[in-house]
Amino acid sequence: MSVAPLPDLLIAPLVRAALAEDLGRAGDVTAQACIAADARISAVFAARKPGVVSGLACVRLAIGELDPTAEVRLLANDGEAVAAGGQLAWVEGNARALLSAERTALNLVGRLSGIATLTRAYVEAVAGTEARIADTRKTTPGLRALEKYAVRCGGGVNHRFGLDDAILIKDNHVAACGSVGEAMRRAKAAAGHLMKIEVEVDSLSQLDEALAEMPDVIMLDNFGLEDLRKAVLKTAGRVVLEASGGITLETVRAVAETGVDVISVGALTHSASVLDIGLDAARAA
Repeated sequence: MSVAPLPDLLIAPLVRAALAEDLGRAGDVTAQACIAADARISAVFAARKPGVVSGLACVRLAIGELDPTAEVRLLANDGEAVAAGGQLAWVEGNARALLSAERTALNLVGRLSGIATLTRAYVEAVAGTEARIADTRKTTPGLRALEKYAVRCGGGVNHRFGLDDAILIKDNHVAACGSVGEAMRRAKAAAGHLMKIEVEVDSLSQLDEALAEMPDVIMLDNFGLEDLRKAVLKTAGRVVLEASGGITLETVRAVAETGVDVISVGALTHSASVLDIGLDAARAA
């Protein structure tokens, strides 16, 4: 699966911050103690388990930050499914630098590949339906751009990136405004002509209230399957319908078959297991 890469401009500050956290005040004292300053080493990043790759730029940038002369050869592509034992990248450079960058590179590529792998599982579970799998804002603080990129690597689509790129009226907004209709009217009055409006509803009666104001998207929060089907019939394609709330790999197919357009799953980013990736080094020269 081909995915447009993120620019280094966005990734590099995150990698630098992770390296700085790991190196601390004195740098890698183990590498300094055990390895000659001019020693060089080659190594391979390899998957220990099957999965979908994401975040290989983090490997390249982490190593390049500590050894600008290092050679990094990517052997896989983001969005590609790899088997256990599959090689992701070959690297050669200063031994101290490579070993100092190792954990930062593995932490990032393993985390992002885990998200991509879980997303791919959800996408495959709804294959043949019209539903698309979307993420949420339940991301690791500071890593949202990378984690949402990983979702795209897995075949999912991104929900809003932050509070500023779409109006999403949730249950607490409705409570503060008094009703779905009032919240919608206020949102419409404030929104620019390019700003989309989504409203969350938790019942069919609230769905009727939302439809009267015609938002761009209606989120059906924790609806049962029968009510999802009724909502699809009632809406008749007039707005985009998004199902959300506690949807798992075991239930997502049934939700998709109700006819909803989008299924948002917070677990893609908040509960994905890290893909086990390791670095296998040759003897230092």
